[in-house]
Amino acid sequence: MTIQTAHVRIVEVGPRDGLQNICDQVPTSTKVELIRRLRETGLRTIELTSVVSPRAIPQLADCREVMDHALVKTLLQNETGGLRFPVLVPNVKGLDIAMKCGVKEIAVFISATEGFSKANINCSVEDGIARASDVAGLATKAGVAVRGYVSCIFADPYDGPTPEGAVLHCTRSLLDAGCYEVSLGDTTGIGSPSNVHSLIKYLISNGIPLEKLAGHFHDTYGQAVANVWEAYTCGMRVFDSSVGGLGGCPFAPGAKGNVASEDLVYMFHNAGIHTGVDLPKLVEVGDWISRTLSMTNSSRAGTALSVKDNLANSPSTPAKPPRQVSRQWTVLAQPQGLQLHRGGTNLKITRNRPKGDDRRAERARVRRRGAGVCVRYSSLRARRRVRSERD
Repeated sequence: MTIQTAHVRIVEVGPRDGLQNICDQVPTSTKVELIRRLRETGLRTIELTSVVSPRAIPQLADCREVMDHALVKTLLQNETGGLRFPVLVPNVKGLDIAMKCGVKEIAVFISATEGFSKANINCSVEDGIARASDVAGLATKAGVAVRGYVSCIFADPYDGPTPEGAVLHCTRSLLDAGCYEVSLGDTTGIGSPSNVHSLIKYLISNGIPLEKLAGHFHDTYGQAVANVWEAYTCGMRVFDSSVGGLGGCPFAPGAKGNVASEDLVYMFHNAGIHTGVDLPKLVEVGDWISRTLSMTNSSRAGTALSVKDNLANSPSTPAKPPRQVSRQWTVLAQPQGLQLHRGGTNLKITRNRPKGDDRRAERARVRRRGAGVCVRYSSLRARRRVRSERD
């Protein structure tokens, strides 16, 4: 398919989706600082948190503190000119809390499969659609924008492969409920570019507007960046990602983190596609949050660019000459023609041959010894000849 536009919108989900699976509690101050640093990179859509039960997601128990923080309040009040700071809400109660905190955009979520729906929100797919539709309807009436998520678009960790028809049904339901955009989530990270191509073609052929779709790819099988590029070539222009590749789903065993924001920005910039993101600053944020959380930075591009930058900025120092080690050798034994030496933990064997004048003297002694043998041999022959003549 022909690429018609050369720009994309990155939806940064690190502060919510990236942190929710971490067991150790991340301080609220760290979460707010992460949001601040991400905004300074030029990212214009940052998902702040999720208003969920602390029993279900303990990591996000401080959602109110995050939304009520002075810095976040300032961001929410200045949410104009394309800036978006959505908050994920599971139900009407969560919507009320978010709206009281001044949130102007929310996200609702459903699963395309029964197994994950039961594990994640403890209801069937149809009940999940009804619940999300109620939240979306109330939010729309209150002037709050609504974004939708469909999970497990390719496979369910409990039920196996997902039928494309199930994804179509969920996507259409969310759009009908008032969502301005639906993000298609490969929650298990099992999809490959061929799966992406097939699903997008299927949705378009069944009347789903491409401009209403976004991609949300996890990197469990190392396919996330390739999947994003395939979706882009199919015409998709909005992609979710997480700085440093943070993420994972507590209800999808084995699922790895989201595609790294640094990897997406690096790929798009090298293709001449505008993201509006300052890549060096984004790399710094990935390094910082990975160190702060004592986690490995999962962004390949971020890690490589960070190492390259550190090497470029480190002062050059002359190479040190090899250290000269003086070693004392002690003769341990002198078998015939050899010498065994020891120096510390090292052993060496040398041939014990005469040198210089000693070698010449040795050769002379050998010659004299040989000459003596010849003389004695000649005398013996003479005596035998004399005896023979006498006889």
